[in-house]
Amino acid sequence: MIGLDTSHVPSFTKLLNDSNQEDHVPGGCVVAAYPGGSKDLELSWGRVDGYTKDLRENFGVEILDSPAAVAEAVDVVFIMSVDGRVHLAQFREIVPFKKPTFIDKPFALNSGEAEEIFRLANDAGVVVMSSSAMRFIDLLVDALAKGDDPVLGCNVFGPMPEEPTQPGLFWYGIHTMEMVVTVMGIGCQEVRVVRTQDADLVTLRYPDGRLASLHGLRNGTNQFGLTIHRAEQGPQFIDINATPRLRYAALVEAIMSHLPNGTTPIPPVDTLEVIRLIEAANESRETDGKPVCVTQ
Repeated sequence: MIGLDTSHVPSFTKLLNDSNQEDHVPGGCVVAAYPGGSKDLELSWGRVDGYTKDLRENFGVEILDSPAAVAEAVDVVFIMSVDGRVHLAQFREIVPFKKPTFIDKPFALNSGEAEEIFRLANDAGVVVMSSSAMRFIDLLVDALAKGDDPVLGCNVFGPMPEEPTQPGLFWYGIHTMEMVVTVMGIGCQEVRVVRTQDADLVTLRYPDGRLASLHGLRNGTNQFGLTIHRAEQGPQFIDINATPRLRYAALVEAIMSHLPNGTTPIPPVDTLEVIRLIEAANESRETDGKPVCVTQ
């Protein structure tokens, strides 16, 4: 693991390293890590020492002095850094080792850096995967797998606290945007946002006339959910918080089912769509709700 400054670090490590965990994911374990940390982001530097100590003392993880040292020592790399600004630089450092890589959210904070990561990966023949855990929540996966009833649209909601260094939706809105792309697919044409102090309401329009919405709440109960609208079945409500497994279990399972084999379940175009939609939403936020066309 590279970047020990997010709660995902101990959560992923427990799922992989502790076979007594109810939702244990077999197939590998965390053996080496680089702490990292961003000095201008309190939610990074304020947590990195504690998570580093946890991995070293409770899981026997070897703490190394650089991302390159980690990449050299392992079979699969997890870039976990909570600060999306550092992901491109960290990936540049490890890509020569040609190890399959998972990059935690936010993958990047603009589409230019996102495209550069995939370009570097493609040139080196390296598989890169990135996703919010929301894409793999069992209840959502099961709902989308039921039949061929066309999806007409969706309404997604979730918490959306903000962090100045990770602008707009990149900090927490990325979870709900990942769900929109999971349900609707790629190819959104236009995004617009209504913003208040307490919430953002994002509407997304597709070339075939379908609509989706994303409601990001800053004073809610920190719950995620969505309604999928289908042509024949009608609306399906999915309470993400009712998932029977630990929230990260299905994501870690997907990572370990693919990356060690040099594959990914998420095409790069899906990850790039998430980044471009957030860019468009952030632009609309800053222009009092002006519709923003999405460049593909």
